[in-house]
Amino acid sequence: MKAIVQDRYGPSDVLRLGEVDPPVAAAGEVLVRVHAASVNARDWHVMRGDPYVARMAFGLGAPKVRVRGTDFAGRVEAVGAGVTGFRPGDEVFGEIDAAFAEYVRIPATGPLAIKPANLTFEQAAALPTAANTALMGLRDAARVTAGQHVLINGASGGVGTFAVQIAKAFGARVTAVCSTRNLDLVRSLGADRVIDYTREDFTLGADRYDVVFDLVGNHALADCRRVLTPAGALVLSGGGVSEGGSLFGPVRLIARARVVSRFVRHRVLALVAVPSRKNLETLGELFESGAVTPVIDRTFPLSDGAEAVRYLEMDHARAKVVITV
Repeated sequence: MKAIVQDRYGPSDVLRLGEVDPPVAAAGEVLVRVHAASVNARDWHVMRGDPYVARMAFGLGAPKVRVRGTDFAGRVEAVGAGVTGFRPGDEVFGEIDAAFAEYVRIPATGPLAIKPANLTFEQAAALPTAANTALMGLRDAARVTAGQHVLINGASGGVGTFAVQIAKAFGARVTAVCSTRNLDLVRSLGADRVIDYTREDFTLGADRYDVVFDLVGNHALADCRRVLTPAGALVLSGGGVSEGGSLFGPVRLIARARVVSRFVRHRVLALVAVPSRKNLETLGELFESGAVTPVIDRTFPLSDGAEAVRYLEMDHARAKVVITV
């Protein structure tokens, strides 16, 4: 089958369209014919082996998993022995390594769920990693409740566009931070106030927030904490490459957050989003209700998978980038 493969670390030209053996559903597994997959920051981090410390997980000399991608949507092609929750023909979406390919296999008990009927395959493929990160950051880490004031730094990105909408669905008042070109997009998602970071530094403002959800990592922890209410929460996810460089990346920022949280009154939390079937089902309900809608910047065919990853990494893509298969 065709897939986007990688045999060494480097820029996007290390990715190529190649032929690999198609997967076969073993006992307890589901084989899915992929119709769409989405690109995440994780894909270009694995592509480059950056930060270097992450190569202990990715693979020291080259990626352990040759095929890139994690988020997908498609139709169930076959099921292995003992699978009862899915059947051939079901339209599904989920998260598993090697998603930039014509087929993926995934444990039936893994992060796999029935696709919301009102979403296209492209829209459903945009959900798993980014929307799950937004959900866990707001619901589980920050414990957002109706009436709270939430600031989202990096509101026009893949996670950010979902975070704005999910926070609104929870009944929060949302202030969103993004660049000039994305102001209208973020407003259209329901943000109550939008800050253009090229003109205003939210950490110097007079407003105070119950939650700061930082998806960029471009401000010191002390500066973010300064704009929190006394019982506020600072949730960190992604970003931080400039903080730790190519050696440690966001790992250094996460470690600092865990140390700081022991000595301050605020909750300072470094989010580690875990793939979850239950969370995908919760997200499916939000999307079926119309409370949240995926935003797609561009789509690329599988043959241009390398360009899709390059576009996300280098061209400051808005919201999600999707690959059609």
